[in-house]
Amino acid sequence: MAITAALVKELREKSGAGMMDAKKALTENDGDMEAAMDWLRTKGLAKAAKKSGRTAAEGLVAVAVDGSKGVAVEVNSETDFVAKNADFQNMVSTIATTALGVADVDALAAADAGGKPVSELVTDAVATIGENMTLRRMASVEGDTVVSYVHNAATDGMGKIGVLVAMNGGDEGFGKQVAMHIAAANPAALDEAALDPAVVEKEKQVQMDIARESGKPEAVIEKMIVGRMKKFMAESTLMGQAFVVNPDLTVEAAAKEAGATITGFVRLEVGEGIEKKEEDFAAEVAKTMQG
Repeated sequence: MAITAALVKELREKSGAGMMDAKKALTENDGDMEAAMDWLRTKGLAKAAKKSGRTAAEGLVAVAVDGSKGVAVEVNSETDFVAKNADFQNMVSTIATTALGVADVDALAAADAGGKPVSELVTDAVATIGENMTLRRMASVEGDTVVSYVHNAATDGMGKIGVLVAMNGGDEGFGKQVAMHIAAANPAALDEAALDPAVVEKEKQVQMDIARESGKPEAVIEKMIVGRMKKFMAESTLMGQAFVVNPDLTVEAAAKEAGATITGFVRLEVGEGIEKKEEDFAAEVAKTMQG
């Protein structure tokens, strides 16, 4: 029987499963809707789809480095309990290693990981572990030297914050110090040229409004803004920040002393930007027990 788009759409709506899973279910069962639904349930895919509306703001960031390339991936779960689950950690590690061979998160979702796409790996884990999970994002850097650092590590190579630093020159020890600095200071960009112009303009307007509240003349305000924006640039960019290892130096000056040129960095933190629902500990445990 021909598997039409209409059939796939109908099964998706009934089961909540993804398009590729719905199509596979129909193909495996010669277009029989009821049998396809049972197939999805047997595979745990219908169950997984029901969990897809839950907020997944916990999880892990994993980093992997291979020669001149480093990648960081974020995989989210609903609770921190799952982030400590060995099966979840093994899956995240596999995804990070797979990410070394692709360019972006969409390609990663479709990439083969042990005989199945990464997206299917995640879906299977949802069905097995019983929580919603998402492959949220991926970032990469390349350079002569790439150094990684994980803060609040749950196990080797993964934790709550993952950092990558790409450099030309310098050594791994200095790179590790810079990575730790990035984890703590959370710079918005590498340098002034890399800052989002919209962010800079917004900050300038905010500072103008604050300064005008003082009632000072416009000429004085203009001079005040120059100083305030200089401070903003220094605090927001990696190169301008005071180096945590030696606050008497900026990171740029420290890099120069170390004979290094920092060419890029990545910092991913679990749950960044996701609105979390506040739940007490008892409620979190109860939800986990319910599956």
